[in-house]
Formats: sequence, C-alpha cells, structure tokens
Amino acid sequence: MEIAGHPVSKGVASGEILISDTPISFLGGIDPNTGEIIEKNHPKNGVSIANRVFLFPHGKGSTVGSYIIYSLKKNGVAPCAMINLASETIVAVGAIISDIPLVDRLKDDPFTVFHDGDLVEVDGTRGYVTRK
Repeated sequence: MEIAGHPVSKGVASGEILISDTPISFLGGIDPNTGEIIEKNHPKNGVSIANRVFLFPHGKGSTVGSYIIYSLKKNGVAPCAMINLASETIVAVGAIISDIPLVDRLKDDPFTVFHDGDLVEVDGTRGYVTRK
C-alpha cells in the first residue's frame, strides 16, 4: 500500500516503524548518543529511534532540536526516516541537514494505517510512504 504525502527532506529509506502519537522535543527528549527516548512521561520513554522509521505528529521545543537530529545522525543512532502529520521548521531543518528522508501530510491518517513494527519505505523525494 502506497500513501501520498508532502515531501520535506529528500531520500529513500526503509525500516521498521516506531509510532509515537505524542509530539517530542529532540532537545532533552532524545539522547543524542544512544537514540533513546528519555523524555519523562513520554509513552515511548526508554525506546530507541535508531535506524527506525519514526512516526510522530510533530516536534516541540527548542530550535536546538535541529542540531540534536544532526547529532543523532553523526552518532549513527538517527532514525532512518521520519513521518509527521505536519512538520515544523525544527524537525524539517534537522532532517534536511542530516539527509534523513521526511514526509508529512499523508493523504490517509498514518496512525490508523500503520502499526509499530510494520516495515515501511519512506520516499522523501517523491513524497510517498509504502508499507512493505
């Protein structure tokens, strides 16, 4: 199944999807050395986003979040791709400078279409997400 969306950051990547229905702050919410979600009271606290397709509504918090995404990439613990309901500037810039494919505004609600662990491909160049 292929779902059209809006391309934000170019590239194509496939991986297991990790779904968070809660926005996240990359600064203070994700450990840039391990890729683990460390935000207190976050439903996915303790789970790693490393090498996964990370689906979340949007980011929140500091503009330093873009640099944290870049640090995740440099440390080899970044998500292989990201999907948002609506990307804001912090996440979009972080994905672009880190060469992480990012698609948002999917035609179908990704929270009802995908489930944790599904294998998906994100095509940030064309703006499509495909369940494999």
